[in-house]
Amino acid sequence: MSEQHKDLVASPSQTVGPFFHFALTTDAALGALAGPGAAGERIQLTVRVLDGHGDPVPDAMVEIWQANADGVYVSPPRRDSDGPRPAFVSYGRLPTSDDGACTFETIRPGLVPEPGARQAAHVNICLFARGLLRQLHTRVYFEGDPALGDDPVLALVPEARRQTLFATPQGHGRWHFDLRLQGDGETVFFDL
Repeated sequence: MSEQHKDLVASPSQTVGPFFHFALTTDAALGALAGPGAAGERIQLTVRVLDGHGDPVPDAMVEIWQANADGVYVSPPRRDSDGPRPAFVSYGRLPTSDDGACTFETIRPGLVPEPGARQAAHVNICLFARGLLRQLHTRVYFEGDPALGDDPVLALVPEARRQTLFATPQGHGRWHFDLRLQGDGETVFFDL
């Protein structure tokens, strides 16, 4: 590196990529986890991905995995299956748009049983984005849920950082979650 460029550091918007906007996220149906017959409270979950400066990341891929209203994870049908699509599937995938956001049509998940406890309603997120050599894993909990205090996974997160995992209500079954990659209010990510 030349002497005049040694102090230059790539900003969050100048990292390698994009890779995930091409071909991996072309099926918009993967954003609809809940069909017309799905049991449970219907919600829209908007996930907005922001870089270290608070700017939207317009070319990320967000995958979610969640339980149904009974706290059970339901596998999606095989692609070669000719049978009808189930009313609810636990998996979804969408690209972020120019504003860094994508919206999933789903249901509010139920409490997930765990030996000796139950996990509060949550949505697991796997994020793929430019500049990441590995995907990031996090969770989205629902602000105000009375079960948050008993969730064994949330209890592992320092109390001062737990707020970074909460989606906020926007009215009429809409929830919003900002996933911050770094900087002030950086989302808690889990090492899986």
